Amino acid sequence: MSADFHARLKSSAEQINGRLDAILSSQICDGEINRPEALLAAMRHGLLNGGKRLRPFLVLETAALFEVPVEHAMPTTCALECLHSYSLIHDDLPAMDDDDLRRGQPTVHKAFDEATAILAGDALLTLSFDLVTDSKGHPDPSVRAELANLLARASGMGGMIGGQILDIAAETSDPDEQEIRRLQAMKTGALIRFACEAGAVLGGASDKNRKDLTRFGETIGLAFQLADDLLDVTSNAEVMGKAVGKDADRGKGTLVDLYGVAKVREVLDETVDQAHACLSDFGDTADILKQTAKFVANRSK
Repeated sequence: MSADFHARLKSSAEQINGRLDAILSSQICDGEINRPEALLAAMRHGLLNGGKRLRPFLVLETAALFEVPVEHAMPTTCALECLHSYSLIHDDLPAMDDDDLRRGQPTVHKAFDEATAILAGDALLTLSFDLVTDSKGHPDPSVRAELANLLARASGMGGMIGGQILDIAAETSDPDEQEIRRLQAMKTGALIRFACEAGAVLGGASDKNRKDLTRFGETIGLAFQLADDLLDVTSNAEVMGKAVGKDADRGKGTLVDLYGVAKVREVLDETVDQAHACLSDFGDTADILKQTAKFVANRSK
């Protein structure tokens, strides 16, 4: 990846963090009664704790292909990051993955308590739909409605949450490759797919361009999960900022478990090539997205 790519990713994260910080201020919005201090603190802990902001970056970059103003895309980027952060807060709970660290910091249920963590996640989930439908975003209400519908489908029972229940079941079953790919496409890939399709929706893309970007999102979603599975067996907690080796400890099936590290690295390289092929119609304008695919596959944490 070029220095320009890393600078762009960093600049985007800083811009998004600034917007998220403002969203989670103590300022009461129209229709609200109060923002309880303890709840707000827990939400900020779960949302403003670093991270590459990859999913919102994908929204901005795919929207940029169609010259969508940043202000029109920003509410969707923030909505997606709020929803993603809610999922992490809940994933870390004792009833789920039971993790103590997230991005090198105590998880929300450790920094506060379980009840507050549950409510902080609930509040971030609700906030995500507040943001994606906000009239301050895209000027066309039908576009905002479509984005809300897509986000609900990507995050609900047929997407991320459904994938989570399949992931839990995988601890006590012996899933084959097709079953592993399906649960990963749901649990991890669905929100990444949404990020890329959202840019096309915001930009009023043609059916062909929208399908290509949606497929690109699905493909790098797979790459992201494959890289995650590799890091779970090759990295360490200090680098990752969270526990590693938990899939093996729980007896959870992954493609690494089925085929080994070398084969999965080979599949990962093929997946990046497939992601690049999805962008062929966009030419050089999609260079940052092509570099994003490589970044997802080769990340160290």
